[in-house]
Amino acid sequence: MSETLFLKPGLPKAARYAELHPQLNALTADEADCTANLANTAAVLRQAFGFFWVGFYIVKNEELVLGPFQGPIACTRIRKGRGVCGTSWAEARTILVPDVEAFPGHIACSSDSKSEIVVPILKNGRVVAVLDVDSDRLAEFDEADQAGLEQLMQLAGAWF
Repeated sequence: MSETLFLKPGLPKAARYAELHPQLNALTADEADCTANLANTAAVLRQAFGFFWVGFYIVKNEELVLGPFQGPIACTRIRKGRGVCGTSWAEARTILVPDVEAFPGHIACSSDSKSEIVVPILKNGRVVAVLDVDSDRLAEFDEADQAGLEQLMQLAGAWF
């Protein structure tokens, strides 16, 4: 696949995610390097949706370590169970946060972040990383984002 996204203007979110799935699959199918695939995935999501921050935290030595991302400077390490990312890792589930100020223990990497969604990436039933997406608007993410991102992250488990 060429490194060009083909995005139809004006699609609703669910249709946009469906449009991205085969493109992301084609972009990553022949690439064995996890870092390259995570980097391109962050770029694809930011380009397709204009998210404020998109990136990955990878499980290393019992903490999440910053991986490839698109957006402003980010927190480097997160302990299990801390913040939205650490909680998603600990509970092995997607967490959708309409207002980060209302999430107990939220880690404010950027004061511009207002809402967030974190999706765990599983390999053999174990969380190996999380996708973290932040918005500078309240209540940016919904069930369409959750379903679309979870489907895309099913591809990512194979990269680890």
